[in-house]
Amino acid sequence: MKKRLGIYIHIPFCASKCSYCDFYSLQGCDYLMPEYQEALLDHIAESSHSIKKYHVDSIYFGGGTPSFYGADKIVEILDELKLNGNVRLDAEITVECNPDSISLNAMKLLREQGVNRLSIGIQATDNNLLKLIGRRHNYMQAQKAVQDARRAGFDNISVDLMYGLPSQTKTDWAETLAQIVTLHPEHISCYGLKLEPGTRMYKEYYDSPILPDDDEQADMYSYAAEMLERYGYKQYEISNFAAPGYESKHNLKYWNMDDYMSFGPGAHSSIGNLRYSFIKDLKQYIYGVHKKISIIDEYEQIDPMERAVEYIMLGMRTSRGISEYDYRTKCQCDWKPIVKVLQAFREKGWVEKTEDRWHFTVPGFLISNTLIGILLETQASSRIAGTPWMNEAEYAASRIDLPKGELELFEEMYAQHKNED
Repeated sequence: MKKRLGIYIHIPFCASKCSYCDFYSLQGCDYLMPEYQEALLDHIAESSHSIKKYHVDSIYFGGGTPSFYGADKIVEILDELKLNGNVRLDAEITVECNPDSISLNAMKLLREQGVNRLSIGIQATDNNLLKLIGRRHNYMQAQKAVQDARRAGFDNISVDLMYGLPSQTKTDWAETLAQIVTLHPEHISCYGLKLEPGTRMYKEYYDSPILPDDDEQADMYSYAAEMLERYGYKQYEISNFAAPGYESKHNLKYWNMDDYMSFGPGAHSSIGNLRYSFIKDLKQYIYGVHKKISIIDEYEQIDPMERAVEYIMLGMRTSRGISEYDYRTKCQCDWKPIVKVLQAFREKGWVEKTEDRWHFTVPGFLISNTLIGILLETQASSRIAGTPWMNEAEYAASRIDLPKGELELFEEMYAQHKNED
């Protein structure tokens, strides 16, 4: 039986650049779209011998803004993949789209041609916040995009949201989530704002007092995890929540260390123990494909120790977590030091064990960077003598105040309005 493969297609074009984004994407380069389309199709055809070794069970069009690129071009790429690969009939095929650049007719075309999942970048329900972060749509357009997706026949819709935005309060975030759940998406991604050097928001808001601090972001995160759970969205990864059966199959490939092959400038691939990426330069990518010259930026073989590190880093991001069996078979490393640290974490309420798998609780996810760092240090040293790391973990945990429940928030808002009257 052939192994399964995910395919990622990077679309680096945007109508405008969001002020928080540091992904490789370009604005004002629409004139290069025809050349890029030709290069992508050629690159996929050239790679057919590699793709055909697998059964393709997920395809993801990301960006940039694939909906801005155009549904007709996406369908053409999809046809090329079907021609040059063994695309399963039950493959999950996702297209990212923005509310301002997707139409009902475009959605209908995508759905008719096999796309069965849309990821809609809503980010916020407050129009002022949307303007502040450089989004081109308003919330009414976002609502319409979801409604149109249903009319086009999509029964698997994901929405992206952001928290920790400038001037955003915990009450604002609670109202955003309340509005989003009324749209009944099957999948919700919640990302905390991270100011990336080189972005517009980094220049404008680094160290700004109107930016929610780490503790406030943690409160927003905890509230989302608790609230979405009550509405039937199970957390299956640090930032992702889904109705049962609607977890992103493609994204799970990254976290489960499965094989995926990518196309486009800056795109990364992982095949077995081989990792490689393409140059982050659109014109050089097009030129390299056409002239049959190397477009590889980075290329490396992953040794067993690096694979063990990845297993912990990626596995502990998910609610499925890690297990002794997987660790021993995939990584061929000593499990005893790891399990002793996990047992100490369990005493603090940061991890749980479900059957044979260890995974973070919500409080554990909040300090996951610290806890994963401790696991990796333990893995590298194979020593757990003494517990200086516990002080670090307890300090990280002490900075987190769990958020108020919905009833408390409602009572506060009611009292505030009453005083204003």
